Amino acid sequence: MITLSTPVEQINKIGAATAKKLQRLEIKTAQDLLQYYPFRYEDYSQTVAIKDLKPGITANIQGELEFIQNKRSFQKRMMITEALINDGTGQLKVAWFNQPFIGKNLKAGDKVSLAGIVQGGFLGLEMVAPEYEKIGLGKLAHTTGLVPIYHVTANLTNKQARFLIKSIIGAASQFEDILPEATRRKYQLLDLAKALVNIHFPQSQEILIRARRRLQFEELFLLQLKTQIQKLEIKNQKSAIIKFFKEETNKFVQSLPFKLTAAQKKAAWEIIKDIGQDKPMARLLEGDVGSGKTVTAAIAMLNVALNKKQSALLVPTEILAGQHFETLAKLFKGVDISMGLFTRTNRKVVSLKSYDLQLDVSKEKLLKAVKDGKTEIVVGTHALIQEAVEFRDLALAVIDEQHRFGVEQRQALRQKSGNKLIIPHLLSMTATPIPRSLAQVIYGDLDLSIINELPKGRKKIATFLVPEPKRPGAYDFIKKEIANGRQAFVVCPLISPSDKLGVKSVEEEYKKLNEHVFPELKIAYLHGRLKPPEKEKIMREFLANDVKILVSTSVVEVGVDAPNASVMIIEGAERFGLAQLHQFRGRVGRSAHQSYCLLFTESLNEQTRNRLTIFTKSNDGFKLAEADLRQRGPGEVYGTAQKGFPEFKIATLNDYTLIKETKEAAENIASEGIEKYPKLLERIEKTGEYVVG
Repeated sequence: MITLSTPVEQINKIGAATAKKLQRLEIKTAQDLLQYYPFRYEDYSQTVAIKDLKPGITANIQGELEFIQNKRSFQKRMMITEALINDGTGQLKVAWFNQPFIGKNLKAGDKVSLAGIVQGGFLGLEMVAPEYEKIGLGKLAHTTGLVPIYHVTANLTNKQARFLIKSIIGAASQFEDILPEATRRKYQLLDLAKALVNIHFPQSQEILIRARRRLQFEELFLLQLKTQIQKLEIKNQKSAIIKFFKEETNKFVQSLPFKLTAAQKKAAWEIIKDIGQDKPMARLLEGDVGSGKTVTAAIAMLNVALNKKQSALLVPTEILAGQHFETLAKLFKGVDISMGLFTRTNRKVVSLKSYDLQLDVSKEKLLKAVKDGKTEIVVGTHALIQEAVEFRDLALAVIDEQHRFGVEQRQALRQKSGNKLIIPHLLSMTATPIPRSLAQVIYGDLDLSIINELPKGRKKIATFLVPEPKRPGAYDFIKKEIANGRQAFVVCPLISPSDKLGVKSVEEEYKKLNEHVFPELKIAYLHGRLKPPEKEKIMREFLANDVKILVSTSVVEVGVDAPNASVMIIEGAERFGLAQLHQFRGRVGRSAHQSYCLLFTESLNEQTRNRLTIFTKSNDGFKLAEADLRQRGPGEVYGTAQKGFPEFKIATLNDYTLIKETKEAAENIASEGIEKYPKLLERIEKTGEYVVG
C-alpha cells in the first residue's frame, strides 16, 4: 500500500532513472509528488466534431485511426509519424516528429483521443504533435478536461508526471487536515483531500478555483499564524517605559537644518507612543531612500537617552555604520549624550555636548563605556551581536536594512538589554519598497509605519531610457557632470563577461570606460567577490571624490550615502525589476544637485521597453513595487536569498482579499490560544515549514 512516506522509487513503475529525475525536483516521497502542484492547465474540455474545427482553436477530438505510419523526412534527419483520424463527421490529418514509438503504440482501428491546437495546412486542417491516448484503457487523463501542466526536468515529460500522480492520487485521503473546522466553515474552504485531488485533476474550472484557494489559504495562514504567535509572545514580555520629553524633543526638531515632513512626524509619533508603554514595540519603518528614516529614529533615540537608557543601531556594512555615526553625531551636536561606533575595524566615542571626538578608542574602553551605560547610543555592524558586547540598560534596538538580518540576529541584539526580565523595543527600518500586502505577510509580527514623501526641496531624479545610438551623447553628458564636480555610478548585471554571453559585466565595462571612454578619469569597480577590506577602501575613495566613476554590481544598492554622485547609469536595465531599479536610482539625488538616471538596454522586446518606460515616469517606490509584484512575483522582486521572504508552493502575494482573510483567521486562532489546536502547534513548530502535509 502506498503511504505518504513511501519513497518514489517504490511507487509502481518508477525506476531508478525516473526516481533520480524526480529527486532533481526535490520529489523524494509520495507526499512530495502529491504536493508538486501544476503551474497552469491546458483546457481540453471542448470535444469538437472534425467537421466543426477551425484553425487556431484548442480542442479535443475523439475518433478511430484509419491510417498510421512512420516515415523519414525528405532530408532523412527526422522521423515523421503520420496518421488520419475519422470521427464520423470528417477526417483530420495528424503528425508527430521524432517520436517513432507512437507509430508502434498505435495502430489502424484504435479508438483514440487527441488534444492540441488545430492548424491550417496546405492540404486542409491538421494537428501537429497533439497529446494522445487510447480510449478504453481507463479514464482519460491527458486529452480531456482541464489537463495539468507541471514544471518538469530533462527527460521527464508532463505525461509521465500526470501518470505517476494519477497512480497515487488515492493517497491524498491520508493527509491530515490541520485547519480547524470552524475556520474551514467560515471561509468556505474545501477539505484538504478534495483540494489535492482537484488541484491535479479538476472536474471543472469552478472546483479548480476552490481547490487552489484552499491550498493557498493554508500556506498563507500558517505563515501568518507563526508571526501572530511571535507577536503575542513579544507582547507578553516587558520593556522599559520611555517617558516622552516634549520640550527637549521640540528643541531638537527646531534645531534641525531642515523641516520634518508630515509623514516623518506621523511615524515619529507612532514610535514615541509605542516606546511609552511597557509592552515591547515591534515596528517596521519603511520609506524610500532619502526619505528621512534615520532622523525619525533619532527622535526615539533622543528620548531613550533622556530617560538615561541606551539605544543600539545595527547596520549591515562598516561604511554604512560610519555614515550613520557621523550623521547622528551632527544631528545631536550640543545634546548632553555620548555615542559610540563599534565595527570590526572602527571604534569611536563622541561626547556630543562638547563634540569631543575620540578616534581609535580601544575595544576594551568602548566595551566598558557601553557596559557602564556611559555611552547612550551605539552604532555598529554584526560585531554588536558578539557576546563580548554588554549593555547596562538597552531600551531600544534599531535595525537598518531590515531584510539583511534574520530573526535570530534581531533576537540576539534584543537579549543584550542588561536585564533578562526586560527586552528592548525594536524598530526595524528598510528602504526596500514593500507593498503593504506583502509586508503584512512577511513582517506580520511588526506594526508598520510608512514615510511616503521626500523632504521639501529634494529634486526628482530625471530618468531616461537611452537608445544605443545616443550612448556617445550620454558619455559626453557624464563628462560635463564630472567637470562640474559631480560623480557617477555605473551598475552592471554581471561580474565577468563569461557569466552570460551578451550581457554587460563589471569587468568589461570598467576596462572599456577606463581605457577608451574616460581615460583621463579615475575609475574603480566593486563587486561581491572582492574582500570586505577592498570594498571598504574603494567606497572610501569614492566618498572622498578621489574616484570619479564607480562601476558596480547590485552590491551598490545597499544604503550608502554618496551626496556628490549625480548620475546613475544602469546597463542591461531589462535584467532588473522595477523595485531594484528604484533602489539603484536612490543612490543619487541625495543633495541639492539635480541628479539623473540613465537606463541602457539592448532588448528590442516591446514589453521590456514599456516596463522601463513606466519606470522613467514614476519616482514612487511603492507604486513601482506594486507593479513589479504583479508582474514578477515576490521571489523575483526581492530575491529568495533575502532573509524572511517565504517561498510558497502555490500561494501568491497578489491576492489581497486572501491575505486579509488569512491574517484575520490567524489572529483569531492566536488570540484564542494556539495550545487549543495541537495539530497547528505541531506544524508551525517545524521551523520554516509552511506547506500542507
